[in-house]
Amino acid sequence: MNTVSHHPTDNATTPVLIGEGFAKPAALATPKATRWLALGAVAGPVLFTLAWFILGFLSPGYTAWGTRIAPYSPISQGISGLGLGITAPFMNTAFVLCGLFLLAGAVGIFQGIREMGAVARWNCTVLLALSALGAAVDGIFTLESFLPHMVGFLLGIASPVLSFVVIGLLLRRVPSFRRFGSWLLLASPLTLVLLVLFFLTFSPTVAGTQTGVAGLTERILAVEVQAWFVAMGWLAFRRS
Repeated sequence: MNTVSHHPTDNATTPVLIGEGFAKPAALATPKATRWLALGAVAGPVLFTLAWFILGFLSPGYTAWGTRIAPYSPISQGISGLGLGITAPFMNTAFVLCGLFLLAGAVGIFQGIREMGAVARWNCTVLLALSALGAAVDGIFTLESFLPHMVGFLLGIASPVLSFVVIGLLLRRVPSFRRFGSWLLLASPLTLVLLVLFFLTFSPTVAGTQTGVAGLTERILAVEVQAWFVAMGWLAFRRS
């Protein structure tokens, strides 16, 4: 009589244990982490937009270069004006946090696209990180530090004119991102047009901040640029 009992081997039980949630290989943890990091590209712009929208109603004005500018007008005055006066701690914090979230989002988005080569993924990450760096710089150097603040502005808002083209071309090679890559190619000239429109309405003087529509054109430009970051972050999150 054959009394030998057959016991499943360790290799056979491993998939069952994983399926039951008893074990989780490190290889499965990384995609999950990058998926959640991608949401930084959503959280940063949302936080930033809510900050300037709400603080724009609360700001009584601010003092810049020894001149009092009041009342604050979201139509004529830029977002950076909220980085001065009583709203300064909140707006500047929003700038820096937006930059940190965007940086995390850039890493999460492209490190999760395994169909791209490592060099292409890091190139895209660095290009998006320029906008993240620009936002953080504008939170550290306020409007009164005009030169570094303007550098931060150009990194945050103008660099996507180039980065959207490069990233769009690379994403078109990935089947699940091909359509979005095509849209990014259109986003680049749209951003350029809005950037030119802003500079046509912008006057870098105290008197210029009190008239015109530069505040409105800047907000339209900022929303347009950051909307693409939100779309990329959400698409990467859903795709994972």
